[in-house]
Amino acid sequence: MIIPTIILPGYLAGAKPYQEMASSLQEMGFPAVIVPLQRRDWFPTVGGRSMLPILQKLDQTVQQVMAETKSDRVNLVGHSAGGWVSRIYLGEIPYDVHAANAGQVCLWKARTFVHTLITLGTPHVSQERWTKRNLDFVKNNYPGAFYEGVRYVCVAGKASYGDRTWQNWLTYSSYELTCGQGNCWGDGITPVESAHLVGAENITLENVWHSPRPQKLWYGTPDVVRTWATYLSGNSK
Repeated sequence: MIIPTIILPGYLAGAKPYQEMASSLQEMGFPAVIVPLQRRDWFPTVGGRSMLPILQKLDQTVQQVMAETKSDRVNLVGHSAGGWVSRIYLGEIPYDVHAANAGQVCLWKARTFVHTLITLGTPHVSQERWTKRNLDFVKNNYPGAFYEGVRYVCVAGKASYGDRTWQNWLTYSSYELTCGQGNCWGDGITPVESAHLVGAENITLENVWHSPRPQKLWYGTPDVVRTWATYLSGNSK
C-alpha cells in the first residue's frame, strides 16, 4: 500500500500556497493532502501561545486520511514551523506547557503511525522570545532525530547570505534571531544550521528560498519537490 503524505503549512500560512507542492507529489505517485488551514487558524497561537489548534487540525487530517485510504501509516511534510509542530505531534510527553491547554487532549503519540517526517526550512532552534517556550519543549523532550522508528529528513535552502547591508538587513536579523549569528547562509528566513537536526538525513539545496517568490525557487517549486520527495517512503510494510 502506498503511504499517503500530509503537508502541514508554515506559520500564518493557509493551504493554498501548497497546492502546487501537493500536485507535484501526486504526479510522482505520492498521494498528498494539505492540512486545510487558513491564515486565521494561526491567530490563537500568535505571541508564543499554544500550538494546540494547529495540532488538532493536523490530527484530524491524519485520522481522516488514514480512515479513507485504509493505511496504517502516513508521511508528514512540515514547512517552517510546521516541521517542529510535527515533532510535538510525534511525541509521548503531554504538550502541557501552556495554561490554556489545561483539561484538553495534548498527546498524540503519532510516532507509531508516522513513517517519514520531512521538514522544509524549519527553524529547529530559535532565540526569539516568542517561540522559545514552544521550541524549548521540543528541543528538551525530543532532541535531534529522536525516534528510531521514524525517518527524519531535514531540508535547508541556501539562497541568501546574511549581512548588515541594507538589502540583506532583514535576512541578517532573521538569522540572528534564530541561531544567534546573522552572518551565515540560509533560505532568507531560516539559517542552514538551524534547519538541520543531529541524527537526521540533512540536505542543503542551493538557491532555494523559504517562501514563494516571483521567479525564485522555493521548497514547493516542482523541480525542488522532485528532489526532496525522493526521500519519502512510498510503500507501507
